[in-house]
Amino acid sequence: MNFLGAAGGAVGGDGGDDENDKEKEEEAERERQEAIREAEERRKEKHRKMEEEREKMRQEIRDKYNIKKKEEVVEQAPQEEPNPLMRKKKTPEELAAEAEQEDLDDFTNGDPSSGNRKLKNSIETQVNEIKTQIEGKCSLQ
Repeated sequence: MNFLGAAGGAVGGDGGDDENDKEKEEEAERERQEAIREAEERRKEKHRKMEEEREKMRQEIRDKYNIKKKEEVVEQAPQEEPNPLMRKKKTPEELAAEAEQEDLDDFTNGDPSSGNRKLKNSIETQVNEIKTQIEGKCSLQ
């Protein structure tokens, strides 16, 4: 028996097997994710059908005993728990607008002392700008 040929082929690989393994793993992961998604869809469909059957039975009971159906508030599909990893990312513009809004809130609604400081700083800045403008005009005359 010659074991060298079988062992030699396995030991002396050209490195292409790693790429094939990665591709196979990626394909297997995609298939696994697809199977999970399909199973979830089947589960949701099954529950939707069960709820339809229950509602049909409820309606039959209401009809049989002349019970009026309570006013339904617009029935919405149950909201899934938001996944924090899948939330919509904020753009830099949105982040800047939020920061500006927070600054405005601090200025108008926040700690009175911080609002007063900001107001005082703002007024001082404006007064200094006006002084420099007046001094500039006076020096020209």
